[in-house]
Amino acid sequence: MTDTPLSAAELVAAVPALARYLRPATLLHPYAAPDADPRGGRIGGPALWPVGEPWPHCAAGHPEDEYGFPRKVTEEPAAATALVPLAHLRVEDAPHLPWPEGTDRLQVLWCPNDHDDIQGERFYYGPAVELRWQRAADLAPATPPPPRRSEEEYLPQPCALRPEQVLDLPDRDDLPGELNRAVEEFAARQGLEYERDPGRADGWKLGGWPSWHSTDLIAVDCGRCGERMAHLLTVESGGDPDLSVGRHGELHVFVCPVDVAHPVGLDLQ
Repeated sequence: MTDTPLSAAELVAAVPALARYLRPATLLHPYAAPDADPRGGRIGGPALWPVGEPWPHCAAGHPEDEYGFPRKVTEEPAAATALVPLAHLRVEDAPHLPWPEGTDRLQVLWCPNDHDDIQGERFYYGPAVELRWQRAADLAPATPPPPRRSEEEYLPQPCALRPEQVLDLPDRDDLPGELNRAVEEFAARQGLEYERDPGRADGWKLGGWPSWHSTDLIAVDCGRCGERMAHLLTVESGGDPDLSVGRHGELHVFVCPVDVAHPVGLDLQ
């Protein structure tokens, strides 16, 4: 028996009913690049921002917890802290995302502090995330103010990207029972180890499907309109960005399929 992963193509060829679950995704493959092109796709690094538009801040209270667990939670005085650029993404690297008309850049920003008060997020304890869908022509180099306070593990090291567009299949939890059984039977006939990931692409990822490797499936619905949200981004711990998120190293960001301007959904794995 081997732990060689099953590819999406192999699984769909063997179990054609899986084809309707294929989704396009982009694996970002970040690598350390302190001098990366500021206008290219990247993680961290120098900021770009529309001229004349104020830099966004987080005004939420942040639990004080030097041990990493909410032993004693107090609210800070009401004072905003600057958001930190997490990712600068280009339409050409992920054309399958739900880009609003006229936009070609997505900036992912987050507050580099833990939050336990994000509306609609059950059992969440991590950074608050905001999205900005923008036009490259409107952006210019900017110097954001430093965050008033931050967790070191939420400050990304500058990285460039090697985007790879793939087709992605979901975890077992996102499949109906009969498909689960069909995929398990195929894996068993091949002598392959099969656990929870039939052809799902892992790592820093845009689009595709989230993984549920530390919990069962958690339905993430829009806090504004109630629609089931779609996976937008997986942030992975470790590697060259040198981040640490979640219990087992993943933060999933979801967007509303009705309107991407609705507040994001978040899940930590």
